[in-house]
Amino acid sequence: MYTTYHLNADNLGEGFLKSVKAMFKSRNISIIIEDEYAETEYLLSSDANRKILLKRIKDVREGKNLVSVNLKDL
Repeated sequence: MYTTYHLNADNLGEGFLKSVKAMFKSRNISIIIEDEYAETEYLLSSDANRKILLKRIKDVREGKNLVSVNLKDL
């Protein structure tokens, strides 16, 4: 079984632990904790990446540097 919880660390409490125990009962489980970034925030987090992405957005809006693909050719 696989379950993903998204929550703020300030909201973590005894109830969370109880619900995990109830859901997985006597099974062995793995718990992985990671910071959750908004995808856009993450993609814009480096100056170099931000410049490239903003340039690509501008190109699309202006109809420049677009590539056409015929799905039948794939």
